[in-house]
Amino acid sequence: MKTKLSAITDIIRSKNSGPYELTMDIMFSDFDWYRRVCAAKVINSGLICGLYKIKPEEIINIIEFDPAKAIKVTIKRPLCSGDPGETDVYGAQQHAPLLDLEFEL
Repeated sequence: MKTKLSAITDIIRSKNSGPYELTMDIMFSDFDWYRRVCAAKVINSGLICGLYKIKPEEIINIIEFDPAKAIKVTIKRPLCSGDPGETDVYGAQQHAPLLDLEFEL
């Protein structure tokens, strides 16, 4: 059975992590789901590269943060925040590819 990430999380959001980086926060509803997703390594560099059409070296980190039941993904911004042609100055719309993510556990 497939599980949708948005069904097992309370928050999926994105934001600037400085003008050259974007951070996506995935905060789980409970520790059981958080631990299962972490153990299965569902959120990994291959997934992030595929969703965001980036190379592995553009991923700054993927951190599992137990106290918050959260996974934090930080990547390099394709354009500096506020540069001409950049469409999301605050990085607040960049979590969208994660919203429809489905996987099997």
